[in-house]
Amino acid sequence: MKNKVRELRTKKNITQNQLAEMLNVSRQTIFAIETAMYIPSTVLALKIARVFKKNVEEIFELEKKD
Repeated sequence: MKNKVRELRTKKNITQNQLAEMLNVSRQTIFAIETAMYIPSTVLALKIARVFKKNVEEIFELEKKD
């Protein structure tokens, strides 16, 4: 699954630590999501979408291999 979390985070000038605090997760979780090593739960994906004021589909995109 591709995502735009890093792109959106840097546009808002938010660090991984800051985003992690907003979402009540670890910085390592944010890193793992940004590098596509971890697919967030539905709840976490919705929280991420809320932070960036986007629809989940604008942030996360299924790939053919998914």
